[in-house]
Order: sequence, then C-alpha cells, then structure tokens
Amino acid sequence: MASVINDLFDYDGLKIYQYEDKFKFSLDSILLAEFVELKNNTRIIVDFCTGNAPVPLILSTKTNARLYGFELQENIYKLAKMSVRENNLESQINVINANLTEALEYILPESVDAVTCNPPYFKYDKNKSLINEDEEKAIARHEIAMNLEDLMTAAKYILKNKAPLYLVHRCDRLEEILDCLAKYNFKVKKLQFIYAGYGKEAIMVLIKATKNGKMGSLKVMPPVDVLKHKSYKGIFEKGE
Repeated sequence: MASVINDLFDYDGLKIYQYEDKFKFSLDSILLAEFVELKNNTRIIVDFCTGNAPVPLILSTKTNARLYGFELQENIYKLAKMSVRENNLESQINVINANLTEALEYILPESVDAVTCNPPYFKYDKNKSLINEDEEKAIARHEIAMNLEDLMTAAKYILKNKAPLYLVHRCDRLEEILDCLAKYNFKVKKLQFIYAGYGKEAIMVLIKATKNGKMGSLKVMPPVDVLKHKSYKGIFEKGE
C-alpha cells in the first residue's frame, strides 16, 4: 500500500506519513490537539487511538512532555513511527502498537498528566451495523476493537488524580458520553461545540473531563465555526 509524506497542515516543518487513499489526519485531531491545556508541570501525555500520530506531533510543538501514542492497527502504527522518525522526535514521542485496553502493560498506573483520544465514532452491532468492507477502515470508524467504557477504564487507570481526559466526538453521542464519564467518576469541566456554518447543527464536540473531579465549574465555551478560519493553529486562543 503506497504511502505519501505531507505537511502537517500549517505546523511549521512538521511532516506526516499517510496512505494515499485512507487514514489521512483529520480536522478532528487538529482541534483535539489545540483543545489540550498544557501546564508547566505536564510531564506525560497519552494519546489513545493515535492513528498516524497527528495529535502527538502537534503537541510536540507546544510542550516538552513525554508523549505516548497507542495504535492498535499495525499498518497505521508503522505510518506513525515513520512520521515520528521523519520529524526527529523519537526522544519525545513513543508510539506503541497496542490497544488502549493494554495501556497498563506499558504505562504505570496513575502516572499520566493528560489523556487525549479521537476514538471510533460509531457504535457497532455485528447484526445491525453497516460497516466498511475494508477491515482497517471499519476498525478506525466503528467500536469494534474498543468502546467508550474501554476508553474510560483505561484513562482512569493511568491518569493521576484530578488529571484531565480530552475527547473529540460526535454530538449525537454526547448524552451517552456524559453518562459514561459520570459512571467512571469523571467530571466534565469544559465543552466546546464545533460548527461548519452556524445555520447548521454542530459537527462535533470537544470535551475536557477530570478524573475524580469536583462537581461544578463546568464551562461551555463559545462555539467555533471552522469555515471562518483559514488556520486552526491556536484556534482556541484566537477565538472568532
């Protein structure tokens, strides 16, 4: 399968390997990376469902923290490794060919300062779901190899107390996501809705939730219309 190397949007100098016909980095991943709040004492960040590693690559421009990316599918994992090597980031980014359900085999419990995830968006029912015949695409888009509960469990195990989970997802699953976060004692601290034109429904939602956080202080941030932006770099700092 032929791979190509492209610029990682307008992040100066960053390159990313992709397949010509699939697994290209998406706006979702760019916005997720931009949504992360970094502190001076942030030492370890883990990105689940890392794909070809756009989130760790972007975060490397903003922090000196150690970055880990988990990617289950071997071919996509290889793209991520190539991208890390191309950008000379082997000393900062470690990509692991494993499912997030195996996180504790690689990461110490309660050692992580932040978890990010751009997960498969669609629920999977083998008797009902219409999925792509390409197995790799199906796993990337549908909850075949992991689901929300797997994500919450893995994040809860590796995050420090009060540390954040950052998630991007479809708005039509927000109610389910909020219920699942509450079940695992994550408190939602920030929501931001993303639009492609304000006359339409939101196309995605960004969520920050803290492990064992206290009730209250939820912020619903101003909406963002991506059609009004030529660049997404620093988008949440610039506002509209």
